[in-house]
Amino acid sequence: MTLADTWRAARPPTACVHLDSAACSRQSFAAIEAAAQHARHEAEVGGYVAAEAAVPALDAGRAAVRALTGMADAEVVFTTGSNHALDVLLADWQGPRVIACLASEYGPNLAIMARRGFEIRELPVDGFGRLDLDAVGAALTNDPPALVHFTMLGSHSGVVQPVRDIAGACHAQGLPLIVDAAQGFAHLDCAGIGADALYSSSRKWAAGPRGVGVLATRPGFLSEDTRLRLDHAESNVGLHVSLSVALGEHVAAGPEAVQARLRDVGAATRQALAQVPGWQVLEDVDEPSAITTVLPPDGVDPLRVRSALIDEHAIVTTFVDLWRAPNVLTRPALRISPHVDVADDDLEALTAALAAVSGV
Repeated sequence: MTLADTWRAARPPTACVHLDSAACSRQSFAAIEAAAQHARHEAEVGGYVAAEAAVPALDAGRAAVRALTGMADAEVVFTTGSNHALDVLLADWQGPRVIACLASEYGPNLAIMARRGFEIRELPVDGFGRLDLDAVGAALTNDPPALVHFTMLGSHSGVVQPVRDIAGACHAQGLPLIVDAAQGFAHLDCAGIGADALYSSSRKWAAGPRGVGVLATRPGFLSEDTRLRLDHAESNVGLHVSLSVALGEHVAAGPEAVQARLRDVGAATRQALAQVPGWQVLEDVDEPSAITTVLPPDGVDPLRVRSALIDEHAIVTTFVDLWRAPNVLTRPALRISPHVDVADDDLEALTAALAAVSGV
């Protein structure tokens, strides 16, 4: 069986053409059953006893995070998602509140930075919005921030950012680096980046449940008070177990094989969408991600298109509103993000439906 066949067989049959993994992937039977089984165990023996019994599964999940990030000695905690992780990190930060990030930073991340009292400085980029490798060293040297926050793959675009290069630049200047891997984890190679902290949600490419995520930090990066608070916070252990199972499935499938398949999926998606009259594909065909964004023809509302694709054709995509990257986006778009199980028929259905609902 191919990777796509194995992935598809491990999940309930779809009731739609699901092209929305950058928002929320489909969970496997095993991940769903893990959460349900833990809930049953809580009902049988009580939540705290069940939580103690779940420790080996949770430890396996943490070990998978360490393996996938290459952070062998990382402290790994479960969170409620990416926003929660960033808020924890910035609330805990004891140094000057000056942070550098890309101009395309995710809107909710910018809001968290502002709420925590951070002055934001923009990292230099090239004409494609990618980190400018020729200018970043000087920018960090001439006007150094207190720390750097780097989103390796945005919510609004499939352009992959050079995360290892920013890590090298930060190390050269002795600057701590936080990596937002919400779209990169279980999608791109996250091993050996060299970040001080890396966080992700569960529901995207890792195909775990909603309402949970992970945060990996080098030892001592978080204060002891914050660590204790996280350890004793109320949590949905069943979802943590479910995510741990999903991570185990990802490791078993082979992260490199998944990454290679997703690169092929992205290229096939862009090639298909390039044939739809009036729609503009924003990424290069060989951009190494499975996220594709397309701008509609003049006068066509992508929000209405997204709704019509669901209601009339049972095809699920994402509406990209300006809040996702408020400092760079000027027009809303449509985002297409299939997982490894996408078939040629799915992309053919998408292109035919897109042309039909947009009237082109």
